[in-house]
Amino acid sequence: MATGDADSGPQADDSAITEAEAVADLLADELSRLGGPARQRLAEVLRQLGAIDRAVYAAIASVPAPALDKAMRRLSNAADHSAIWLAIAGGLALTGPDGRRAAGRGVLAIAVTSALVNVGVKSLSGRRRPDRAGAGVPGRRHVRMPSSTSFPSGHSAAAFAFATAISRDSPWLAVVLQFLAGSVAYSRVHTGVHYPGDTIAGALIGASAGQAVSSVFDRALRAYGDDKAGRVIGP
Repeated sequence: MATGDADSGPQADDSAITEAEAVADLLADELSRLGGPARQRLAEVLRQLGAIDRAVYAAIASVPAPALDKAMRRLSNAADHSAIWLAIAGGLALTGPDGRRAAGRGVLAIAVTSALVNVGVKSLSGRRRPDRAGAGVPGRRHVRMPSSTSFPSGHSAAAFAFATAISRDSPWLAVVLQFLAGSVAYSRVHTGVHYPGDTIAGALIGASAGQAVSSVFDRALRAYGDDKAGRVIGP
């Protein structure tokens, strides 16, 4: 099961990104081409959001944070291929029927979200990875630079998909998992492999997918339970 950012290929070079290559700027250019005052205003908003996205990335890269560097690097690596979420799911599965149901929902949410992001959205976005060297991201923060496109963040999507799905059966874990998911999303910016906008988009996609998968999962379980009860009772 491919999870997180698709980084099983060769390590990508840190690539410089021009303004036109940002997703927001690509959308802005298309809106400008279509014309119309409303589209022009929206295009300007998108260009400004793209500029803010790059500025926040540069600011995080330039601010010394030695107390966070090692922890963020380890957390980012732990989320590769959703290893941290699968480990949590395994632990939940050992706690009983409710835990197994939550674990199944969470793993299914990761699988669906990863396919949506890595096979679908990433193949369409074309946004290059940040230029870590140009931004001055300290070497001690570096993790493997994935070969996939930058938008959206697969790690963030998988994290929030799992956290959202688990929260239905384990509300006591919801706050902890959402915080951990947010930390994973930030770690991808801190280590220099994503822009903030990539992780925000990934989080939104993941939370939405996790909610949708959970709803389908619950309906399937209820249908199975009703069918099983009907067979036991008989005509």
